[in-house]
Amino acid sequence: MNGAHALMQTLADAGVEVCFTNPGTSEMHFVAALDAEPRMRAVLALFEGVATGAADGYARMAGKPAATLLHLGCGLGNGLANLHNARKGKVPIVNIVGDHATTHTRYDAQLQSDIETVARNVSPGFVRTSQSTAALGQDAVDAIAAARGLPGQVATLILPADVSWGEGGQPCPPPPAPAPQPADDASVQAIAQAIRSGEAALLLGGQALREGGLMAAARIAAHTGAHLFAECFPTRMQRGAGLPAVERIAYLAELAGVQLARFKHLILVDAKSPVSFFAYPGKPSDLVPEGCSVHTLAAPDQDAAASLEKLAAALGAQATAPRLQAAQRPERPRGPLTAPKVCKAVGHLLPENAIVIDESITSGLMLGVMTQGAPRHDLITLTGGAIGQGLPGAVGAAIACPDRPVIALIGDGSAMYTIQALWSMARENLNVTAIIFNNASYSVLNVELERVGAGEGGPKARAQLDLQGPVLNFAQLAQGLGVHAVRASTAEDFCQALEYALAQSGPHLIEALVPESLGGAKRKVLPWMLRAIPSLPPAVAQAIRRKIAP
Repeated sequence: MNGAHALMQTLADAGVEVCFTNPGTSEMHFVAALDAEPRMRAVLALFEGVATGAADGYARMAGKPAATLLHLGCGLGNGLANLHNARKGKVPIVNIVGDHATTHTRYDAQLQSDIETVARNVSPGFVRTSQSTAALGQDAVDAIAAARGLPGQVATLILPADVSWGEGGQPCPPPPAPAPQPADDASVQAIAQAIRSGEAALLLGGQALREGGLMAAARIAAHTGAHLFAECFPTRMQRGAGLPAVERIAYLAELAGVQLARFKHLILVDAKSPVSFFAYPGKPSDLVPEGCSVHTLAAPDQDAAASLEKLAAALGAQATAPRLQAAQRPERPRGPLTAPKVCKAVGHLLPENAIVIDESITSGLMLGVMTQGAPRHDLITLTGGAIGQGLPGAVGAAIACPDRPVIALIGDGSAMYTIQALWSMARENLNVTAIIFNNASYSVLNVELERVGAGEGGPKARAQLDLQGPVLNFAQLAQGLGVHAVRASTAEDFCQALEYALAQSGPHLIEALVPESLGGAKRKVLPWMLRAIPSLPPAVAQAIRRKIAP
């Protein structure tokens, strides 16, 4: 058995069943070994960022890692953005990067690079170059164990070509399953006392946003009056009718400050203390209000749901009925198409048990409120802020859950980063409906231009932030990549297209031709409103916050 075959068997024995690939010459023995392992599904991506983003989406929904196969340091570099998103989302991935044969590296060939240094940007906890065929199986087990542990992580295993083709490979048995522990009794009692003192909020992230953690948190909230928040960009959040409604922290720091202003205690449950996405002149980066104490109930390496159950018991909330979201849908939209009407149509038509992937940026501002009472669904968001995650994430989610409809809402600028994902959807015949908001602009950056103090910008500056001349035609691009696609400029046409896509198997793309959600007068007024918020009465500030980011 050569190293590649031993590696393949080790991966499959450990439950790694899918490999998203973009291989090159150094990985050919691994590619050949795919045919010898029927348990491993191989999915080709035409760009490394699609492979890494698909592995991310798969792991979020499968609850276990997929593998990637990338070609040398350049291939890894092409996939870094979506590995960054996976790292920020604490998502498990076994990232396999081929390398030159160990005997070849001294020649500094054209593709030679320092792969380990590149990998440490996204795999700070595990980077290893396998040194021998005999050791490769154990190297793989160590990578799998690192990826699967809490918090999940991107574990990068670098595979030299001669280690892969060398004889004497030995498969290794799977690593033990992780066994995270809940919060200790002293911490639970201290946090219970803080909640009893009043004006407390729980900030939920990671594993706490699954059903078990949500229900325990909702019982605590109903019993004590504590408020429930979710991270701004959750890795995976279960929501909809019959589940607790949780308010997400706003992206705009000024609005997040309004949300948090009244609380004296903020309890973190598998979540990071909130900070501003970027620095802004004269504005704080730390969003925790002055005088608010931050407590950690469950760190990312602890059992969040069990910790919440312990806290509920300490507060006497085990039998308290949680407040759950009632079933409700918005009406069917009509008239000229706008981004809010697209969100309204999704809420009106969302099928049961769907997976919703949100990379819609400004166009999706109304998505949360329009889908909160829709049938139960999972929400995946842009955890690391590196755009180009949505379409590849949909590929991975659809492979992880082939019996569930996947709806991906994507901005036009974001879509162009990884448009090749449509080809993989077509090749694999995946049940994905991609909705592309075409407003011909990097709309969020037009807002940020003024927020960072750079002014409105002149002609050259504004030209860097719009997608005019030519305006992209995503329906034609999708058809060229093998995906059925239509354009819609009215709400009636959009609803008809969405109904058709949800009723037919295979991938579909709907290009929504919409104006900017934050364009024109709204863009000019927004910075003024944000500057004014700190001086407004709390009730007025909250009303403005709900209007801008409901």
